[in-house]
Amino acid sequence: MLGLDQPAQRPRTSPVRILLLSPYPERLAAIFAAAGDSVSVLTDPIDAAVLEREKPDFVVSYGYRHIIRRPVLEALPGRVINLHAAYLPFNRGADPNLWSWVDDTPKGVTIHLVDEGIDTGAVLAQRKTAFPPGQTLASSYARLQDDMVALFADSWPAIRAGRIEAVAQEGTGTIHRSRDKEGLFELLPAGWDTPVEEAARIIRAARRP
Repeated sequence: MLGLDQPAQRPRTSPVRILLLSPYPERLAAIFAAAGDSVSVLTDPIDAAVLEREKPDFVVSYGYRHIIRRPVLEALPGRVINLHAAYLPFNRGADPNLWSWVDDTPKGVTIHLVDEGIDTGAVLAQRKTAFPPGQTLASSYARLQDDMVALFADSWPAIRAGRIEAVAQEGTGTIHRSRDKEGLFELLPAGWDTPVEEAARIIRAARRP
């Protein structure tokens, strides 16, 4: 069962058309190629006119910087998905890797249906990420991206065939916006190359009343 107001997908075993919303489509290219799927890439805002032109079976968002609005979601119910480098419901929104260290929340990656909220859609697949010692913000981000691609590779065949249940997120979780790190990131001595423990300590101290 889906457990939500999402229609069951028709089983799909033949190639499908993908509209990939991403500034780095090369990271997923091999996964779609292995399934024989055709892919169009978009980095500009998506609207109904784009759907009419591309006629995708699925819209896949990965690192996309624009809001996906209701007309698109209604045109492809249950077939607009997002890849988010966080273990939802924790760290919705911007800079999930940074805030997972600052707030000491679970770390991982999630594939979820897109709804009208910010990373609030039902979960299709997710996986926690374990980090070895000595991580920086940059290295931990890179590891999350690798785990994100690996999770998508494992999950895509079942997603495209409609064999994965969409499960509603549980709990309130956390959310951050890009502006939340304004004035804080500049405090980090090495920017994204700052060790995660040091970055968390500095930002926590700066946010303390």
